[in-house]
Order: sequence, then C-alpha cells, then structure tokens
Amino acid sequence: MVKLNLQNEEVVQHIFDAVKYWVETFDIDGLRLDVVYCLDKEFLKRLRQFTDSLKKDFFLVGETLHGDYKQWANDEMCHSVTNYECYHGMHSSFNSMNMFEICHSLIRQYGPEEWSLYKGMHLFNFVDNHDVSRIASVLNNENHLPLIYALCFGMPGIPCIYYGSEWGTKANKSEGDSALRAGFDKPEFGELAEWIAKLAEVKAHSKALNYGSFRSIILTNHQCIFERACEGERILIAINASEESFTAHFDAGCGMAEDLLTGKPHDFGGGSELPPYAAFFWKMEY
Repeated sequence: MVKLNLQNEEVVQHIFDAVKYWVETFDIDGLRLDVVYCLDKEFLKRLRQFTDSLKKDFFLVGETLHGDYKQWANDEMCHSVTNYECYHGMHSSFNSMNMFEICHSLIRQYGPEEWSLYKGMHLFNFVDNHDVSRIASVLNNENHLPLIYALCFGMPGIPCIYYGSEWGTKANKSEGDSALRAGFDKPEFGELAEWIAKLAEVKAHSKALNYGSFRSIILTNHQCIFERACEGERILIAINASEESFTAHFDAGCGMAEDLLTGKPHDFGGGSELPPYAAFFWKMEY
C-alpha cells in the first residue's frame, strides 16, 4: 500500500477533496480507516474536524489490531475502532468451552471496576470480517453459531455482520482473499439470518443494550449471564453453550421478566433453567 505523507498539506487537501466528493455525490455516512494505528494522529484530528463540518453524525471507524483503543477512539479522532480483543475472545471461548475468557475481556473493558478501560465507548464488534476466516468455519460446534451472535449483540459496542455470514457461509483464510470475499448470486436466508435479524431488532430498540453498563452475574466454563442496565431499563443476557441443561440460581432483583427474543414471560422463581445451546435476552420488570 502506498504510504502517504499526511503532514504534507497538499496530500491532506487531496484526501479532504475526495471525502467531500463522496459525501456530496453519494451521500456516504462514514469511512473505515485501514490500519488506523499507522496514521498520523494530527491528521486524524483534522479529518474528524473536517468530516464533522461536512455532515452531522458522520462516522469514522478505524481498524486496530492491538494496543489501547483510546489512542484512536476519542472525542478528537475516530468514533470507534475494531475490537479484535473480543473477536478472538468470543470464538476462543466457545471452542475451548471457557466462557471466562470473553467475559473477563468484557469486565476488563466495560466492568463496574474503576480500572475498566472503555466504559462509555462504543467499540466495533464482529465475529468475522474480510481478513479472517468466516465464523462458520472457525467454530468447532455449529450449535454455537447462533450463540456467538447473541453474545455479539448483547455485549457493549456496535455489532457488525460480514455479508454472507448471516447465511452460515464457510470460508477459511488459508483459501485466500477470493474465498473470504466471494460473490453470491442470490441470498440464502434461513434460521440463522432470521435469528440475527431478531437480535438486530431487539438491539435497535433497547437503550440498555446500546448505552447500558455491563456487569457479570453468572459465569462458568459453559454458561454466562450478564446485565446491561441504564436508567429505566435492565436486561439480562443468558447463554448456555453446553449440550446439557443448566439451572442458574441468583438474585434477579425482581420476580418476572420478558424474553425479548420470543416475547415469552420468564419467572425467576426456583431458578432459571437454560436449555442446551440457548440464549435469552430477559427484560426485567420494574
């Protein structure tokens, strides 16, 4: 890739002219910045100021693989960056049957502790993308495929779906970019796509899922229950990755809830039974 001198004013103005063209001609809403950790930070600040002046709510997301995300995602630079820490943690937790891994990452990033790193930030979450193997080819157990998407939509941040993966498409990085970035003649909608669409609908209409705090409630190797809460709304996300049923006993703080994915009531009395390979989004009654 060509390395541009982002401290050269003519280069900067050339880029700004290109961005302005795409906004004015095609009404784009944002930009993804490749390898943002390699870009000049003063240029990022200028780009943010420029795009803010072009269009309200223009969105800048940066690709980051490591490091402290606050270096690039803040009020002066990108609105969000790719959350590779949790990308690795999600599929590794299911494949090793160790939910501690992803939940400890979420606690480190968003937990109530003072040392949690990213409270209030909206990181860019994904289970696969154009640079990695599709998730259906990564998970050892296909029953975990709906569950990893439930986790991605339930945790703090912005869930991103890579085209075609909502149909359970498989492709391995070892096959090259042409396999990862294949074209499709027609959609292949099925149960997984319907499940993801429901998760998206629930996420879109929930203040707690978009802006709420994170707190781990139940955590075992095979199960996790965590809370997303804000003023006026509290939701518990419960996931059982085991082939066996699991009964969770904890103080829910109320007697009843509604599962937002099915619309069915849930009674916490006597424990909460999680069937095998199940996920629930329980909205607590007030």
